[in-house]
Amino acid sequence: MIKPEDTRIEELGSPKHVSPLELSTVYGDSIGNFTPLEARIRYDIDLGTGAAEDCEEVFFEKAGAREKIFYNPADVSAGIVTCGGLCPGLNNVIRSLVNQLAAYGVKRILGIRDGYKGLNPAMNRPPIELTRDMVDHIHFAGGTMLGSSRGPQDAAVIVDFLVENGIDMIFCIGGDGTQRGCHNIAAECSRRGLPIAAVGIPKTIDNDIFCIARSFGYATALEEVRRVLDCAHTEAKCAVNGIGVVKVMGRESGHIAAGATVASQEVNFALIPEVPFKMEGSGGVLELLRKRMEKRNHAVVIVAEGAGQDLMEGHSDGVDSSGNKRLKDIGVFVTDSIKDFFGREEIEVNVKYFDPSYIIRSVPANCTDALLCDSLARNAVHAAMAGKTDCLVGMLHDQYIHVPLPLATRERKLIDPEDDLWVRVHESTGQPLKFQV
Repeated sequence: MIKPEDTRIEELGSPKHVSPLELSTVYGDSIGNFTPLEARIRYDIDLGTGAAEDCEEVFFEKAGAREKIFYNPADVSAGIVTCGGLCPGLNNVIRSLVNQLAAYGVKRILGIRDGYKGLNPAMNRPPIELTRDMVDHIHFAGGTMLGSSRGPQDAAVIVDFLVENGIDMIFCIGGDGTQRGCHNIAAECSRRGLPIAAVGIPKTIDNDIFCIARSFGYATALEEVRRVLDCAHTEAKCAVNGIGVVKVMGRESGHIAAGATVASQEVNFALIPEVPFKMEGSGGVLELLRKRMEKRNHAVVIVAEGAGQDLMEGHSDGVDSSGNKRLKDIGVFVTDSIKDFFGREEIEVNVKYFDPSYIIRSVPANCTDALLCDSLARNAVHAAMAGKTDCLVGMLHDQYIHVPLPLATRERKLIDPEDDLWVRVHESTGQPLKFQV
């Protein structure tokens, strides 16, 4: 449960400089407006559903350009860093950050190379100075022009780097681990009394950042996964008793698997971490799949990478460089289980396995994500210029908000099996709302 005090945004001090942006404070004059300091967005707009009735009303600070800002733009140096795995839209965010900073009059913008490693001098990855001309066409390409890496660096070392390079604000683009790192930077700056803003921009195709509706990269991922599902469906229909199995990303949350299932309308079984299932026995996936094959002679199964970890023997091998538990390969497990089951039943099947994970995250952003990237980046600059810190910018109810990093990283956003999305998965696939386990 979120409490009102959880949404308070840290500020570096009182804004004393007049914004150079040519915006208005008068509504109705056909000129874009500054965002008032008191503007707020309600967290829960769903009234009368029972779950929200006993909760305190919670509001997030609305993002946007402020009439008064904390920094004098002519004196500002900014840093931009991209961390973690690749994701559609990284270059879009970099480009829009540079362009919005330039619109404020910021003259010095440093691109940090290869993730948080570039903020550690020992790694010998000196930053590059970014200009509008340099980033003019980067949004047409996938990946990140700055490079990326996984894993944390010592916050004290990072802050030393920021001070030595005269960086007044740092924009951290990445997922859950990146935002924890951004919080550590903000906390270290606060401990030292340094007026350095640390602002996060949420990036993850898993769409699992808490408190926000959608992180950039998710919409493109759904579009690309749907293409794969269409191919898997074609392969399945054109083979004798064909079955297509598609594994997608989703360590703890099945947003990609569920969203792509509804978008495709060709999936028969969607397996996600939030909804337990079993493979064998009455009510198990394999028996349900057998019944499907008897009726239609083809099927498509999509499985999120974090699903069914309890079904596989052995132990995962510790954690990866980002601190995430290493997962056992559920895609291969499901594929082998299907082959073994139908072999025992003496039923001929042709199983095709697809794992498009790295293809999906490496493509350029689609239009939906490009729009989101631009808004997130520009609102992140507005937040930093106003002296906001230890926060990220996110979208909620088609509005943009400031979310404190301790709240954003407190937990992951999971699919609620009672929510509309999972009901639509059930209606699209015909699978049970709740598997027997």
